[in-house]
Amino acid sequence: MTEPLDHILYRSGDSTDPEFPYAPIDWTRGAAERRAQDEGLALGSDHWDLVRALHEFFARHADRGHVRFREIHDALEERFHARGGVRFLYGLFPGGPVAQGCRIAGYEPPAGTIDRGFGSVV
Repeated sequence: MTEPLDHILYRSGDSTDPEFPYAPIDWTRGAAERRAQDEGLALGSDHWDLVRALHEFFARHADRGHVRFREIHDALEERFHARGGVRFLYGLFPGGPVAQGCRIAGYEPPAGTIDRGFGSVV
């Protein structure tokens, strides 16, 4: 019998880091901290909330194979609306909450995340 794709790609309740139960298998908090430091960020609790939100989003959409920038953007806007939405997240991730957030959460940013001709932050 084959295992469901999300069981193979994503950790479940037996995660080695219980604070990040939906993290990709090869993701670690230490690697995320190093990546953030390389990008000039010092991660605090709000940053980790975004990382968890991205882990959950990708775990829920694992069966689709890919997701669009706009879907992630809208999900983050809804999730963080009470704190100021995406505007709040840009304060945390000046390189873009989707692009920079995905890199720190262990995912490849989706196509269209960075458009150098449109003034995106790289």
